[in-house]
Amino acid sequence: MFREGQLPQQRVYHGVRFPIVLSPYDSNATFSLIDFTEGIKSHKPWLLSRLHDAGAILFRGFPVISASDFNDVVEAFGFEDHPYLGGTAPRKKVVGRVFTANESPPDQKIHFHHELAYVPEFPNKIFFFCEVEPRSGGETPIILSHVIFERIKERHPKFVQELEEYGLLYVRTIGDDDDVSSSAGRGWKSSFLTEDKNVAEERANKLGMKLEWLQDGVKVVIGPTPAIRYDKTRQQKVWFNSVIGSYTTLQDVEDGLVRQSVTFGNGKSLPGHIIYDCQNILEEECAAIPWQKGDVLLLDNWAVLHSRRSFVPPRRVLASLCK
Repeated sequence: MFREGQLPQQRVYHGVRFPIVLSPYDSNATFSLIDFTEGIKSHKPWLLSRLHDAGAILFRGFPVISASDFNDVVEAFGFEDHPYLGGTAPRKKVVGRVFTANESPPDQKIHFHHELAYVPEFPNKIFFFCEVEPRSGGETPIILSHVIFERIKERHPKFVQELEEYGLLYVRTIGDDDDVSSSAGRGWKSSFLTEDKNVAEERANKLGMKLEWLQDGVKVVIGPTPAIRYDKTRQQKVWFNSVIGSYTTLQDVEDGLVRQSVTFGNGKSLPGHIIYDCQNILEEECAAIPWQKGDVLLLDNWAVLHSRRSFVPPRRVLASLCK
């Protein structure tokens, strides 16, 4: 059913390729979407074992054409849906459990992060699907989080110690509606899936967030939240945060109002030179495989950070989050 392949952009850690690349076993055989989804169901224990070993699987060469096809693939795995509650990215629902990955402009880079890393209940699995491959650029680079943790700890032990002790405190000021000019431009109505401020406050509290209503929008205080987590299934610490993207792109001041910021959980400023060095480490370790139409990428959100490079349109990558 599945044949493991190799691509030049893959990394190898302890003899395991990252990500694993799976294609149809017989490239000359006629292969339908139903064959693929039934193959997923019958091989699910093996696929999950491989995902646990590697952290990411790229399915390439399967007949996944449309958003509806992608939704069928997600459903075939049988994972429970995870709502995008408290998220920052502007996204649109497409069909079923499928939505756009990020509506921000193509010239914007999205930095490495774990999905919803700053809330208590984050998705365990993330699916991406390339419906329209970009003319150029637009990769979704991925990195193993435990590798990043070890490298940053080795180079900046005091910084990592403070992150473990204090965590991180994020502050965002957002409007009522989505701003698609920003990769973190989701308005509070979309973030909390309601137009009722009281309901928004209730949902925010459950996510460990505090809301301070302003004349035009709301100030969202998130945390302190862990920056380093322990992956019990793999028995290792992981770099589980959005600190680099938040620091390098969201230290935004407009009309005297701090719209985005991140600090240590005790309010202490983060060391900028270390943040940028960490960014370099991430770029050094990442695997960035160019998208092909029909690709499906499955990530273990506990194990893998992901990002997005700028691109020349067209490009349409869809996503789905699972518990």
